[in-house]
Amino acid sequence: MSKNGVFITERDGMAVVKLDSGYNIGIPPGSCTLVERPAPQPSRQIDVVQNKNLPDLAIVSTGGTIASRIDYRTGSVTSQFNASDILTAIPELAEIANYRTIPLATILSENMTPAIWQELARAVYDEIKNGAQGIIVTHGTDTMAYSAAAISFMVDTPVPIVFVGSQRSADRPSSDNAMNAVCAAAAATSELGEVAVVMHATTNDDTCAIHRGTRVRKMHTSRRDAFRSLGLAPIGAVEYPSRKVTLVPDAVRRGTRTLALHDALDPHCALIQFYPGMSPELLKAYEGYHGLVIAGTGLGHTSTTLIPPLKRLVDNGTLVVMTSQCMNGRVCDRVYDTGRDLLNAGVIEGGDMLPEAALVKLMWVLGNEMDRTKAAALMQDDLKGECTRRSAHGL
Repeated sequence: MSKNGVFITERDGMAVVKLDSGYNIGIPPGSCTLVERPAPQPSRQIDVVQNKNLPDLAIVSTGGTIASRIDYRTGSVTSQFNASDILTAIPELAEIANYRTIPLATILSENMTPAIWQELARAVYDEIKNGAQGIIVTHGTDTMAYSAAAISFMVDTPVPIVFVGSQRSADRPSSDNAMNAVCAAAAATSELGEVAVVMHATTNDDTCAIHRGTRVRKMHTSRRDAFRSLGLAPIGAVEYPSRKVTLVPDAVRRGTRTLALHDALDPHCALIQFYPGMSPELLKAYEGYHGLVIAGTGLGHTSTTLIPPLKRLVDNGTLVVMTSQCMNGRVCDRVYDTGRDLLNAGVIEGGDMLPEAALVKLMWVLGNEMDRTKAAALMQDDLKGECTRRSAHGL
């Protein structure tokens, strides 16, 4: 709440003061001396000089912290910049490529929806069709893994499609936005030929990891190296400040695939996590859903009490896919009786797919395949590197 122009916290009644460093401190309101200052004026947009001899990239902006600054009304971070602002704020980008900017959305990523994924897929497809040699998608970090997986399934791409964000806004001294953006541009001009997420590989400003779009997860709420590849190593790295890109042999190369758009999605799908004592009654909420992903325990289990309602869902046409809550490994429901009973109930093994990737894939599969038998088979096929036939040692 606000009192006499000072932001007062509801928890302890302290006044929040924003320091020049970008950090907040709390002090007793009575010790504050308020000084009137003029309202901030919008900065004049500076034209970025483009080098037409460099590769052509498109920046599709969806918002997020990388496109955010402090809102002094609330003291919190809000999404305010568009793609052109990013170019102005990070001049080093102009050394790497020539850019087109497409401000698709200005949202924090918790507000992302399947409908916006479809808009994003179409925008990316159009830019590649119009000659973009690589795509950078600026995105909030909280749901970036979902969006990267969605675009992986919806767009067959011959060029890099690189998702990038930041954990800390541009006006914080510890911001990671500039380095992440520069490394994303380097990856987008490389020989990569698939959808990837490029973010800090360590807490230092020395390397960004290139993660496959269907195998990545945000593993920490605030660390700059929050993103990790699961089930396989990163598919590449970008050194900073040299901008040298190294790709692993398994990374899809530029020009390998023919451009195509498959943007149909079935949003009537859900993801749930099993927990001990979970009531079978909760599954009634998913009656009528076309697809359901379960993050089960261990090898892919639920309690035996959930098996009858899961069978009813399957019998009534819901495609149910089992994944695991474990960070690594794969589902195998043939080891224990519970797993075999789940298979007999019609639940499909999700292999080593991440639950969030499985959800997006299920939406895509059901949006493009009406036959339930064929759809079930597609869920177990490796379409965009989301599942593997065997797990690497130590992963």
